[in-house]
Amino acid sequence: MLFMIYFLFFSLGQCSVDFNALLSFKDSVFDPSNSLSSWVNSSNPCIDSWYGVTCNPSTHRVTRLVLENLNLSGSTHSLHHLSYLRLLSLKNNRFFSSSAVNLSSWLYLRHLYLRQNLFSGTFPVGISTLRRLHRLDLSHNNFHGEIPMTKLTQLPFLLTLRLESNSFTGPLNSIASFSSMSDFNVSENKLSGDIPAWMSRFPVSSFEGNKDLCGQPLQSDCFNRTALPATIKQKIRHPQSKRLSNGVVLMIVAVDVVAVMAALVTITWCCYKYKCFSDGTQTEAMETKSGSTTKLQRRSGSREVEIEAEELVMLEGCKGFRKVGDLLKSSAELLGKGNVGTTYKVVTDGGEMVVVKRVRQRRRRRDVDGWLRIMGELRHANIVGLIAYYNSKDELLLVYEFLSNGSLHSLLHGNRGPGRTPLSWSRRLKIASEAAQGLVFIHSYKKDKIFHGYLSTSNILVDQQGNARISEPGLHQVLHSPSSSNDDYKAPELMLNNGDDTSLKKYTQKCDVYSFGVILLEILSGKTASGESGMSLVRWVQSVGKEEWGWEVFDFEMLGDKVMEKEMVGLMQVALLCVATLPKDRPKMSVVHGMIEDIRGQGRRNGGNRMVSILNDFSSDSSPSHSERNLGLH
Repeated sequence: MLFMIYFLFFSLGQCSVDFNALLSFKDSVFDPSNSLSSWVNSSNPCIDSWYGVTCNPSTHRVTRLVLENLNLSGSTHSLHHLSYLRLLSLKNNRFFSSSAVNLSSWLYLRHLYLRQNLFSGTFPVGISTLRRLHRLDLSHNNFHGEIPMTKLTQLPFLLTLRLESNSFTGPLNSIASFSSMSDFNVSENKLSGDIPAWMSRFPVSSFEGNKDLCGQPLQSDCFNRTALPATIKQKIRHPQSKRLSNGVVLMIVAVDVVAVMAALVTITWCCYKYKCFSDGTQTEAMETKSGSTTKLQRRSGSREVEIEAEELVMLEGCKGFRKVGDLLKSSAELLGKGNVGTTYKVVTDGGEMVVVKRVRQRRRRRDVDGWLRIMGELRHANIVGLIAYYNSKDELLLVYEFLSNGSLHSLLHGNRGPGRTPLSWSRRLKIASEAAQGLVFIHSYKKDKIFHGYLSTSNILVDQQGNARISEPGLHQVLHSPSSSNDDYKAPELMLNNGDDTSLKKYTQKCDVYSFGVILLEILSGKTASGESGMSLVRWVQSVGKEEWGWEVFDFEMLGDKVMEKEMVGLMQVALLCVATLPKDRPKMSVVHGMIEDIRGQGRRNGGNRMVSILNDFSSDSSPSHSERNLGLH
């Protein structure tokens, strides 16, 4: 009893720290629109819904503070007492700092957005203590000094780093690289020196506006700044050494020309010696980067002529081409390379845009033909149709419809920083339902026991009408030694069979159900399937208590609407059913789709809650899993 009393007083004392910090912050800022009128001394920030404030329902500590586009001005010093903050967004205001911003008190911070304010001073101190940080946006402020790249690269989960439009100086020195970085921008600063090699994967727009910065992807060459000895560079700079510097430059240019010519002669001789252009050999792909435009990889010699003359197997929706040569001679853009093969966007001479997948290894030709015919028959509003194919002993080309709106993966995880348009909850739920409906059709088609095998957010595409469509259904059955390219979507029963040729026999439709459950968790959390802290998304969500879902698991872009949060809890229950450890404890996809439709409110016209009815039907087929009992669904 004494312990409970002590705990109660301790909790109240901790809550009062946040309460006082928020009131002190309100008193220190200028609020021209009276946006913080709900912050009053007689109310509770966690119970009375103070504007922009979100609390942990168990501890009543402030975990999120979002005050964007309010034209607030003043100091943010009082906010340092909010020690349990996980998200702080003060974008598009007029906040300033009288000294260097200190981040060391926010040990749990994951998202920090200070974009478009008047902060100044050197780079915020204490950045190395934010070990959980995912997104950092300090852009469009007045920060100066060097960027502590070494400290930043030590943050294991950093995905976004936006520092553009400040006055940062010095080099981008970085020994380590950000393996997980997806959003990076240091443009419009005063940086200098070489761009580290690992940063060259980001676009030019991430670096432009730094006149003394050089290296890829910028056009500015670093040779004249780094390759020449210091004495020569000094002579080049001074007029009195003009004659000598010109001579040195001419000598270097001459040496370069000779070296290039020698290299060309050597390459030509080697190609001639090894007959790299002879008949019967295969040329390598000309493209090395996604997005480059070229021709499809082509075979040279007499066999190429034979292949180009052969006709494709035409299916529903195919138009504008008939022969293999129509594709091989068309303009092609590399979309990606994976374990299965290489994927291109092809524009035919008739202007038709299609996707061509060149499969590397598949089963015996006669075995493949049967599956290709079944794949060609799959026609549904939520499936990307196979419209043609070519299958020979040399090639397997699969031709699909082209959808220009991208994948669910890009909608959920692409550009999570400033300027992002969040994927609304209604769209997420719609995509989940439509993808489930497409998978139901695949699983039930002619009782052929078809499954997808490679289901992920990258394989759920969105068409021009905004409808979700599953791509590459049935491809798993065509491959010689199928193995998932991403273990994060793979069902537990498959992990022991990785790399085993018998894994095709072990794969079932319940494995697709598991993968779909992972996709639902991505939709709910906004996190990738690989999760965080070295733990997969599935394991991480399962480790979080149900009472903490609202503030710990659900995507912060979605929070705020109580009705919406109830729907998110419902979908979370469905997701956890799908990722049950044992296949027999996972529902069929028809059951999953029914539950999602019930969450959307389309089944209530029959009276009652259809989700409960479906779960009861499911429980009659198999005993409830451990996860279901924990959720209280039975």
